[in-house]
Amino acid sequence: MAEYQTHEHDVLIIGAGGAGLRAAVEASAGGAKTAVITKSLLGKAHTVMAEGGVAAALSNVDERDNWMVHFSDTMRGGQYLNNWRMAELHAKEAPDRVRELEAWGALFDRTADGRILQRNFGGHRYPRLAHVGDRTGLEMIRTLQDHGIHLGLDVFMEHTVLTLLKDDGRIAGAFGYDRERGRFHLFRAKAVVLATGGIGRAYKITSNSWEYTADGQALAYHAGAALMDMEFVQFHPTGMIWPPSVRGILVTEGVRGEGGVLRNKDGKRFMFDDIPPLYKNQTADNEEEGWLYTQGDRNSRRPPELLTRDHVARCIRREVKEGRGSPHGGVFLDIAWIKEKIPNAAEHIKKKLPSMYHQFKQLADIDITQVPMEVGPTTHYMMGGIHVDGDTQMSSVPGLFAAGECAAGLHGANRLGGNSLSDLLVFGKRAGEHAALFAKANALGSVNREEVAAAESRALEPFAREGPENPYAVQYTLQDTMQELVGIVRQEGEMLQALQQIEQLKQRAERAVVAGHREYNNGWHTSIDLHNLLTVSEIVTRSALERKESRGGHFRDDYPAKDENYATFNIVARKSASGGVAITREPLRPMPEELKRIIEENK
Repeated sequence: MAEYQTHEHDVLIIGAGGAGLRAAVEASAGGAKTAVITKSLLGKAHTVMAEGGVAAALSNVDERDNWMVHFSDTMRGGQYLNNWRMAELHAKEAPDRVRELEAWGALFDRTADGRILQRNFGGHRYPRLAHVGDRTGLEMIRTLQDHGIHLGLDVFMEHTVLTLLKDDGRIAGAFGYDRERGRFHLFRAKAVVLATGGIGRAYKITSNSWEYTADGQALAYHAGAALMDMEFVQFHPTGMIWPPSVRGILVTEGVRGEGGVLRNKDGKRFMFDDIPPLYKNQTADNEEEGWLYTQGDRNSRRPPELLTRDHVARCIRREVKEGRGSPHGGVFLDIAWIKEKIPNAAEHIKKKLPSMYHQFKQLADIDITQVPMEVGPTTHYMMGGIHVDGDTQMSSVPGLFAAGECAAGLHGANRLGGNSLSDLLVFGKRAGEHAALFAKANALGSVNREEVAAAESRALEPFAREGPENPYAVQYTLQDTMQELVGIVRQEGEMLQALQQIEQLKQRAERAVVAGHREYNNGWHTSIDLHNLLTVSEIVTRSALERKESRGGHFRDDYPAKDENYATFNIVARKSASGGVAITREPLRPMPEELKRIIEENK
């Protein structure tokens, strides 16, 4: 073995987005010596790309909002497969987490009387998203970093974790390397929090940044933790379509929340063609005004463009497939039309959506205040992830916690927009708090040197190989496979084909060759990412095959309807003794009667 540097901490947090930083703040406040490992630079986590806002029932715009309505909306959006305890805690605690962020210096948009402004968003009954224009995630990261730097955190930037280490069944730390120089590092810790985000880079068209290579999910799985709800991948309905260099970059739901409408090539607002019966109201005054009424309450007006993301994404796909799409394979998102209703509309749009205005102007030379945008579905969010306890966020491996997108439970079959940012705050805090408590109650575990040596050997194998296989080519093929065969619409034959291709890609990845040396070597980094991407892609596909129905973010052509036989359990994946993927069905925990009543009262 080569020499490597050893670091010792009470709590090790892998990931420096919203969940990781909030966990670090809480762990440090709990008296734990805390370290944060980030694959990128501090301040460049994917959270900065979150635009729409933080969902929290502050009731600043509509006084009828409260945690019970938020809880009911979240459960309904998740098709009742959510971990009800997480949904309850999230709805109750999100307002305090937002106010806490404000107290730490976050500069939210304001109502006329000075309170935090909230906007409409898909699936939320009332205006609920506290926002900073369309740069909410950036403000969140800035605030958490500014607050966290005073707490004495150790930060390891541009480091990748190769494996988690265990001692007698519980977590003992992690082993990885620095991406700049290729030096190995051993991190001993009493507790580890995974906050690594999603799996978007397994797909060809995605809004996710380059870091999203399923690291946390794969690390936890190989360490013996269970993964849950992995069939539920959210395709955001509106990503940039043209030019090709920007395909997939997110166009925030805030554009539709501020009045943007979806039209096909004929100029028709096609979302009116497919409003679910739950939302449809035949007595709306004027359909083309864009409003439908819910609960018979004319003050709860909702445009059909703000139905749940899975529904809107499938409607867009239908328009394209049936020949009514835009010239480049999407549809048109038009916010310029509001100039018919609002004086100085161009300035209003620039003020409310500054990032969107500059994104389209600088990247595509399109002025969204004057002309429509071309948009289409893009892989956006993973509802599934590491199976955790709702209160503590600890996985089935003692001492291993998870929070944010890499953890499962809160969102069920489909996430409501804005719930991701409040998820980061609520469960990042809880993960950090309970990791610190676990660290106080336990000593450092022993490190198995043979396990470390094996991890080092595996990481360096690509340098010793010869042949034509290229890790980039393997990744591109995997992305095409997942996009085409396990994408927004699925069927059994295609997913079985995907499994065959994934198996072939695993063999190709074992032959992938890396040229050059360990310093500044992106090819090497890609060869290591492949291991995680292939692991999780297989689990997504096997989980999707197991769920023979359509629900939330999982839609099957061969089983297009919901099947209530599948409404009573979550699909869980574990690593079997033989090394394969073991898929089981785990019954939902019974919901307390008081929460059932809340849902009934808010239907």
